[in-house]
Amino acid sequence: MSSQGIFMVFCAEQYKMAKGLTGRQLSELFRMYRVWEYIYTCYEALHTTGTNYIINDIDLYIEARQLSMV
Repeated sequence: MSSQGIFMVFCAEQYKMAKGLTGRQLSELFRMYRVWEYIYTCYEALHTTGTNYIINDIDLYIEARQLSMV
């Protein structure tokens, strides 16, 4: 698995635990708001940050996507 792939799994697991989500809930959320693509494209910047930053960044990204979909 590539470095980006390993990092994406790490982000997903950390987010899932922080938010108390099931695997299915996480998958649906990440698919709906295209979080997988976001993490992949922002790998260079995100992989140098801490877990709390990543979780907050994903929250902000989802919030922005929700607003743009209204």
